[in-house]
Amino acid sequence: MPNKEQILSLLIEKGELKQKVFDNTFNAFSKLKIILTEIEKEYNSDLQKSASRVSLEYRNNGLFQCELRVAGDLLVFHMHTNVFEFDREHKIWTLPIVQQDKYRSYCGIISIYNFLADSFKYQRNEDYGYLIARLFINKENCYFVEGKQQSGYLSNDFGKNILTKELLRGIIEMAILYSQKFDLLVPPYDSVKILNVAQVVESRKEGLQIGKRLGFSFNSDDISGEKLIYTGA
Repeated sequence: MPNKEQILSLLIEKGELKQKVFDNTFNAFSKLKIILTEIEKEYNSDLQKSASRVSLEYRNNGLFQCELRVAGDLLVFHMHTNVFEFDREHKIWTLPIVQQDKYRSYCGIISIYNFLADSFKYQRNEDYGYLIARLFINKENCYFVEGKQQSGYLSNDFGKNILTKELLRGIIEMAILYSQKFDLLVPPYDSVKILNVAQVVESRKEGLQIGKRLGFSFNSDDISGEKLIYTGA
């Protein structure tokens, strides 16, 4: 039967661990916001020279969410306030560095979603956004990135690399690049050939429901050999 000392020991151990992971994730998210403002200023300066109607716009939506409008797309960056552990089937458990210290598997999460900017402009509340990347950060500030088609992927380099401002910018710019490479597709004819009265009335306020099709993979061979699965320090 557990005693008071065991409970207190676990509370202290897990509490300090999760606070450290949270702090690392929050610090990374704060840096991410700074980088987004830098990207906004830098890219807009260049765009004004050749494409005055195309621009980027950064918005801070609070401690744990911000967004970057990129032309007709909107990237939403969200930090979860909780710390997560992986299920026992996840490949993270095969890594020697995690086998040496299981607490290295506890991670905070920063997610990047892609929406159509018009979905927010016209308040089309039923429109879909898509998760295009998740950034995981542990107690030692080591990290890895999962892309849309790499949900089960984990590099063996996890635990060797520390998340830096330069790597964060690389992750952001690759997310921007992928959002621009995949365009809105015409919906299948049969999916839109019938509307009821309620849908027409609702569309007067919000427009018809729509979502952007995304189908990319975060891997090392997609864009001129640049890596999108960043892993490490």
